[in-house]
Order: sequence, then C-alpha cells, then structure tokens
Amino acid sequence: MRHVFVAAMAGAMCLSGCAQEKSESGQSAPTDPAAKVEWRLTSTYPSTLIQIGTMGKRLESEISSISGGSVNLTFYEPGVLAPPFETFDAVSYGAVEAGWSTSGYWAGKDPALQLFSSVPFGPSAPEYLAWYDYGGGKELFEQVYHKHNIHGIICGMSPPEASGWFKKEIKSVDDLKGLKIRFFGLGGKVLEKLGAAPQLIAGGEIYQALELGTIDATEYAMPAVDYRMGFYEVAKHYYFPGWHQQSTFYELMINLDAWNSLNETQKVQIEAACSANVRYGISEGEALQADAMIALEEKGVQIHTWPPEMLAAYKGAWEEVAAELTEKDPEFARVWNSLQAFRAKYRGWADRGYLKD
Repeated sequence: MRHVFVAAMAGAMCLSGCAQEKSESGQSAPTDPAAKVEWRLTSTYPSTLIQIGTMGKRLESEISSISGGSVNLTFYEPGVLAPPFETFDAVSYGAVEAGWSTSGYWAGKDPALQLFSSVPFGPSAPEYLAWYDYGGGKELFEQVYHKHNIHGIICGMSPPEASGWFKKEIKSVDDLKGLKIRFFGLGGKVLEKLGAAPQLIAGGEIYQALELGTIDATEYAMPAVDYRMGFYEVAKHYYFPGWHQQSTFYELMINLDAWNSLNETQKVQIEAACSANVRYGISEGEALQADAMIALEEKGVQIHTWPPEMLAAYKGAWEEVAAELTEKDPEFARVWNSLQAFRAKYRGWADRGYLKD
C-alpha cells in the first residue's frame, strides 16, 4: 500500500510543518509560537458511534479550545481520507497528519501494540492507567510507535465490554468449535485456540455479516454501543463479562514528523486535551451502560453470565497465547513483562484496598 499513500501525499495538502526549515540534526524545526496548526484527523470509527467515535470527534472542539485556536484538527469519517484499517499506514507515511483509533488493530504492524489497547483478563481502567502513566507503559508505547514514524497518545478510554452476541446459546467449549465470530484483538487469538474461527470485520459491516450468516456471532463494544448498532435484531444471546476487554484505550496517532514540528506548548495542549478525553470516556461510559442493559432486556435479549468453567477455559487459552507471543516476539515480551510486573506489585494494594461484593 505504500505507493498509494506516497501518491496521496504528493497530491494532498502539505503537513503543517512541511514548509519549515530543517534543523542541522535533520529534525523539523518547531513552529513559531504564533503559527496555527491545521491537521486532518482520519478515523477508524464514525463520529456518530457513541463513545468509540464521539470521543474522537470531541477532540475537534477540545483541542481548539485548550490551545486557543493554535492547534486545530478536522475530523474525517472512515473511508474519506483512508479506509478504517489503513489508518496506521496513512499516518505513518504522512498522507494524513493524525488518526483516531485503538492500537489493537495494528497487530500485523507490531504485535506489542495490542497490549496498549486491551488485554484478556487484564486490568480495570484505574490499574491500566496507573501502569501506563507510572509503570513505564507510556515510554514503551512511544518507543514502539516511533519505530513506525508515529507518535501515539492515549486519548480515550472506555469501561468493560460485553463478551459478545451469539445466535445460539453457548453451553460448553465444544459449542465454540468452528464458530465464525467477529472478534477483536488478542481475544480473537484465544477463541482461535479454543477452536473458533475469529474474523476481524469493520464495525459498519458487522450487522450485515451477522444478518446474512457470514458470521455466527460477534463482539463489538459496550451495551450502549451495541444497542445503537442493533445487534439485538439478529442475535438474542448476549454474554458477560467481557473477559477480553475489561478496559480499552483509544489513541490519537500523529505522524512523528508533524509531532516534532510542534512547539512545546502545542504538544502539552494536545496532551491535556487527551487527558480530559480519557476522563470523559470513563465517566460517560460508566453512566450509559445501566440504561442500555434495561433497553436490551426490553427488546427480548437473553443476558447470560459465563459460568466459571467457561471463564477458566478462556483464561487457560489466553495464558497459552501470551506465552507463545512472548516467546515469538521480543517487543511483545518487553511490554508484556512490564505490565505483568506492575500488576503483580499492584495486587498487594488492590486485594486490600477495595471492598469486594
């Protein structure tokens, strides 16, 4: 796909830093403090999709307000500037300045990036943020992305997801064998280990695939999002907990050359907007789910809780997957070991500091 984006770059508007002088080291010189930055933000999700898309759209106004108009992002719907699953390449090659997504989609580019999106049987939002901000996660995230000419910023967060929609009730691990299911990220590898046939399908194509029988089941997001997607019309069995995504990071991807062209104030302003977006995503996400659950039950959805033996099977399969990826990919191992070490230490606090239901 490289030639596509190179061609797009040639005909597209130049990055806001392209007219700047290069420093002696070869890095783009920072912009004049008074200079305005006008960037295009391509998205993996539509702006109308609650939480997942609206958090990205929200950045338009938030960054402009915080920067006093010094930094402006224009949000573009999926497919306008780049197909959803080509956001990574578009930003890396500089065809667009920025992208809104989640790094779990980029396993094919760098497996370690999946660990900065969501982790099966992984941390809740507070623990995940603690590792990212104070446990070395942020530094690792930036190191991995910088290899691909991208500067990544965690810029949104959502609460636990549902485990998925199934046309038929799942009573044992055997019911997963041969099941065609749309599933995200590392969780898909777990289901594959248990005999399912996971597929990665863009959000806008899931409903039709489920309706036509191209897939037998799907997971996508939280109840509030899934309700808006209308999955209850074509599948009635809805499973919890979302063992594969107890919390999810969303990201603002910025072309590294464009990021380096900013002055320090502009960088801090973008980071501040993203920090505010993380808080917004968590609080709004938690507030929306209760009403969505009620609405889904009123639509005749059968809400199931995975029995202990199924959760044990998922966890056992995940441990195998994690071990295989750690052995295969040194970068994945580096990030995974960092997260695991932090979680082991954190458990001494979590097990004592919080009430258990």
